[in-house]
Amino acid sequence: MRAEKPTLLGVQEALADQAEFVARALGGDYRWVGRGRGPGGGESCPLFYDAERLEMLDWQQAALSDHPTSPGSTSWGNVIPRIMVSATFVDRATARHFMAVNTHFDHLSARSRLRSAQAVGRLVSTGNLPAVVTGDLNAGVKSAPLRVLLEDGRLAETWDVSRAHESEEWGTFPNYKRPLRNGKRLDWILASPAFRVDRAAINAQLHAGRWASDHLPVQAVMVLREAGGSE
Repeated sequence: MRAEKPTLLGVQEALADQAEFVARALGGDYRWVGRGRGPGGGESCPLFYDAERLEMLDWQQAALSDHPTSPGSTSWGNVIPRIMVSATFVDRATARHFMAVNTHFDHLSARSRLRSAQAVGRLVSTGNLPAVVTGDLNAGVKSAPLRVLLEDGRLAETWDVSRAHESEEWGTFPNYKRPLRNGKRLDWILASPAFRVDRAAINAQLHAGRWASDHLPVQAVMVLREAGGSE
């Protein structure tokens, strides 16, 4: 993480000690937001950001349910609470504002995944800002949740629109095994058309001979265009 120095990082399934480990690994210039998904804490979807580059203006966490302000609530067929964390930032270098959303959809309930995608889509549509969505959607490339998020061109899949790829198109859920080329992709970075995507990658690097997670990190280098299309 110190080598990559991400401006923005979305993490899923992070317990408190794991989120703190990520914060230490990133270094002192980073801050993060996000709480556990249950009423008493638990796994979270924190957003980490480089506070030297980005100023956070506000943030919120919502349950993916009919009761978004009720921590731990479930409504759509998911037994495990699911959440999205969103934040509004201003880029100190360019003064551009944008929204970031980080989320983790349910792994069992197709209905919950679809309703969750609709909730994220509404947030992006009503935010009136360029948006980046990061998440383990537990949904593949031709899935209904991904179609919902990409409909009307409000978001694009960054691998598809990137000018260059810096890795193979690995499946993102190798489950601690060797990744497969063109395997199933469950993890996504989506971005508004206001972003030009220069490079994208699915990072299959081993660390000390071990996998850091059962999922592979997905990465993108993007430039936020000025209103009207200039950069």
